[in-house]
Amino acid sequence: MTTLAVLEQRDGVLRKISYEVVTAAQRLGGTVEAVVCGVGPVQGADQAGKYGADKIVTLTNPAFARYAPEACAQALAERAKQGGYQTVLFAASATGKDLAPRVAAKLGVAVAADITDVTTDGGDLLVTRPVYAGKALLKVKVASRPAVVSLRPNVFTPVERRKAGAAETVAVNVPAGRVTVREIKTAPAGTLDVAEAQVVISGGRGLKEPANFKVLEELARAFGGQAAVGASRAVVDMGWRPHADQVGQTGKTVSPSLYIAVGISGMIQHLAGMRTSKVIVAINKDKDAPIFKVADYGVVGDLFEIVPKLTEEIRKLHG
Repeated sequence: MTTLAVLEQRDGVLRKISYEVVTAAQRLGGTVEAVVCGVGPVQGADQAGKYGADKIVTLTNPAFARYAPEACAQALAERAKQGGYQTVLFAASATGKDLAPRVAAKLGVAVAADITDVTTDGGDLLVTRPVYAGKALLKVKVASRPAVVSLRPNVFTPVERRKAGAAETVAVNVPAGRVTVREIKTAPAGTLDVAEAQVVISGGRGLKEPANFKVLEELARAFGGQAAVGASRAVVDMGWRPHADQVGQTGKTVSPSLYIAVGISGMIQHLAGMRTSKVIVAINKDKDAPIFKVADYGVVGDLFEIVPKLTEEIRKLHG
């Protein structure tokens, strides 16, 4: 099976999530080409070879100086057609969720979105995705070719398999498109996206007021740059946290190594966005809170007493 793995870059630097896409592509066997849109060489693109890319290509165009969804989608679709790729993989990130359907539309196929597993069976591509708020897993055979698939972040752990490979640059002639991105607002330096963090600490109404999120921020800092602070829909709706922090069906879907739910009851909309986390810890004073049904570890008690003690212990572990 031949696979086109679409990488992501920001300000000329490859994003870590790209290595997850290449790792997933390598699992399918066959040839893997990693491709990224940019204005020139992308820092870190050559490292994609370590994770299984047989060829690494940077598609360049002046329009790619900033995010240009229409131009990049056109370039990727043309690359997929020219190479005759059977599968095109994206990350189900904010960028991937925008680009994947654009590319699929240009190729005349559908998108298998937010996938948590990809395998092959006798030449058929099989994908798995959570359904019914994460209560069940649906396995689907993707019949369309090329198959366009977006992969849930933090599910496919990057695995180094070989040495880094050289990345080549190919200039592409594509129209800039009708959509112009005027501004991209990024989080403050050092802030992790909840969809990509290895540890996510989310707070709900149990925190009582927005100022109390500082308790969770202290805990996040104790993890040494690996943790992000998330929030339930309820507190986002009340204006306590920005929508970018929202975890759940109408927010972001996360699959971190560790998810800590603090003061969150665990409504089905929230569970849909974090149920595939590898380890779930719940802290809530209500012993009957639904969140405990999906938690691997549960602590019943006052979060304002428990979280500071947890922060202290995490700091000791991290020196």
